[in-house]
Amino acid sequence: MFKRKPNSGATIDTLIGAKTRINGDVEFAGGFHLDGHINGNVTCEAAGDAFLSVSEHGCIEGSVFAPNVLLNGTVKGNIEAADRVELGAKAKVLGNVAYAVIETAVGAQINGKLIHRAAGAPMPPAGEPQADSAPGTPQGEPGSQT
Repeated sequence: MFKRKPNSGATIDTLIGAKTRINGDVEFAGGFHLDGHINGNVTCEAAGDAFLSVSEHGCIEGSVFAPNVLLNGTVKGNIEAADRVELGAKAKVLGNVAYAVIETAVGAQINGKLIHRAAGAPMPPAGEPQADSAPGTPQGEPGSQT
């Protein structure tokens, strides 16, 4: 019913092929597409239209920090997106997802928390843990357990 217009201005600046495995953190700017495997954090310092795209064969074992994330593969870590997260039908996230806007297809899996952020809110620095409590709940206090 509601179809998003394809982003004709999006360009891929970096491509990691299906037979490529990277052990270590990756920092990128612009468009980044992953068909391979990264064992480390993936970070985009640039704001704006930068995006990370992970195909159904792609896998990241680490946290992701990017303004826009298009996932159809696997992320074994947290996703911090300042703007938009799109999860395809084969997407699998084993961690928390922080987003301003999220779109999920039928079949996408998230094993973690969904954390809404205000649009344009700054992302926490890479490596800083996300809050485990619900918004408005001080950390360290017991929940409704009595």
